[in-house]
Amino acid sequence: MDYAEGGRYDFAERETVTFALAHENEDTARLLLSARRYPDINMPLAVQQIEGRRTAREKWPSLLDCLGFLYPPRLNREQASSEETAQHKAALIDGLPACETVADLTGGMGIDTIAFARTGAQVDYIERSNELCSLMEHNRQALGLDNVHVHCGDSLEWLRQQNKRFDLLFVDPARRDQQGRKVAAFEDCTPDILAHRELLLSRGKEILVKASPMIDISLAASQLQSVSDIYVIAVQGECKEVLFRCGRPDGKPRIHCHHLHHGEVDDFVFTRDDEVQAQATFASEMGKYLYEPHAALMKAGPFRLLSQREKVEKLSRNTHLYTSDRFLPRFPGRIFSVLAEIKPTRREVQKWIPDGKAHVVTRNYPVAAAELQKQLGLKEGGDLFVIATTLGTHTCVAVAERV
Repeated sequence: MDYAEGGRYDFAERETVTFALAHENEDTARLLLSARRYPDINMPLAVQQIEGRRTAREKWPSLLDCLGFLYPPRLNREQASSEETAQHKAALIDGLPACETVADLTGGMGIDTIAFARTGAQVDYIERSNELCSLMEHNRQALGLDNVHVHCGDSLEWLRQQNKRFDLLFVDPARRDQQGRKVAAFEDCTPDILAHRELLLSRGKEILVKASPMIDISLAASQLQSVSDIYVIAVQGECKEVLFRCGRPDGKPRIHCHHLHHGEVDDFVFTRDDEVQAQATFASEMGKYLYEPHAALMKAGPFRLLSQREKVEKLSRNTHLYTSDRFLPRFPGRIFSVLAEIKPTRREVQKWIPDGKAHVVTRNYPVAAAELQKQLGLKEGGDLFVIATTLGTHTCVAVAERV
């Protein structure tokens, strides 16, 4: 089914949307309880819009400028990409040669579709849910996106009926099982893209697959086959997405570790062969600075290569922290200035942290951070860090501050 009209979300809902905008900062639970006072208002929809706009403040800030944008139910909002990661994906496809036609096979809330459309490509949005399709048709009109075409139905069946190859197919399989539990492996997701790999390759010149940040990267790449690039994307220190670009393999897949922060992108690119052939240098003692790779690097694992490329010493084979006496401001991750190495006792900690506030971090250490914090009598907060780890064959604890 194709959508040429606004579906159930049409001008009849204007009063409800206007109500939501006027009551945006009110308690939504109270609004639901007082629904009888507003017989002309679709109160569940109004609350959905209020909560959607609250989420948008952090997750999709540009949508706040479109007062007519309608937000879907909570689960769909939670599953949607952030604006930042969607724009990053759009920038990736904008760099592909002649990427003029895109099919988003798992449309959902449509955040990725919107980002793809803003590159100027013709985008087909396909989604099973009639409600989400109605919302998307309304929203693409509200945003003025004439290059988005909404289709309701099974995306794989829709794809079989197409008599052309798209420049790009985007697939973001649902990562919950029938009991609502989160899953990561492709074969546990819906749709099962491994079972339909040949169909996807026959209809898309390239395929971009979004996977869980918990995915086993090497296993997934071998399952998908024909993978040319893997993008591991972290935002503000947290790994958010892993993307697999398939269709035009040209040797070993390149792994791109992207850290998005404050409008900038840190990019570290390598292949598995680069990591296998790299020679790490190991530290014999703690230097003046400690370096912790950002989350995308921690996920992708170029640990020997980081030592070789960045000219830093690895603390131990299984400790993914690095040290040097030279300050290396361009290291891709957090940088700490080491103030002292201490014994993990309350008396030692009191000397360096008299106010009893610090951030406790453990890496390859026999005690978890929460337990060590309790043992040392520390409270979360302040500007200092207590970093407990393993250097060589022995454990060590450092007091440090962020650079």
